[in-house]
Amino acid sequence: MLPSSLAEPLKHQIAYVRNVHEQDIAQGYGLMELPFALACKYSNADKELGWQYIFPSDRLSTDPRSGTIRRHHLNPSGLQRAVRAAVKLAKMDKLVSPHTFRQCFATHLLEAGYEIRTVQELLGHKDVKTTMIYTHVLNRGPKAVRSPLDEVK
Repeated sequence: MLPSSLAEPLKHQIAYVRNVHEQDIAQGYGLMELPFALACKYSNADKELGWQYIFPSDRLSTDPRSGTIRRHHLNPSGLQRAVRAAVKLAKMDKLVSPHTFRQCFATHLLEAGYEIRTVQELLGHKDVKTTMIYTHVLNRGPKAVRSPLDEVK
């Protein structure tokens, strides 16, 4: 789910990608590798903006399989390094990775009272048992049920 607060920054990012893509096309690059059947069915789809990465690499590279020069996505290791640097800067003693944000997202939804099946669907878990792992950090009784007395102010 996309937070409404990120809609405008995302539009700006897509405009940036459009500009980069147009420059790549003008220089003879900008083709995206598509699955064979799709490439056959839609012969010009590999040039369309909709198939480009939203977070493209800042440089072109040669595809080792085809030899085609194209722009790939940002390497995930860059994000991982940035998270590690932020954790170090914050002097945190916890092990944190980009996956931690996914876990925090699930935990916050459960704390806010969302049904576990809703959280399961958002996270794409096939089995609710996987999602139930997040309930263990909530410090609640069995099945994440809280006493009604805890709600009295």
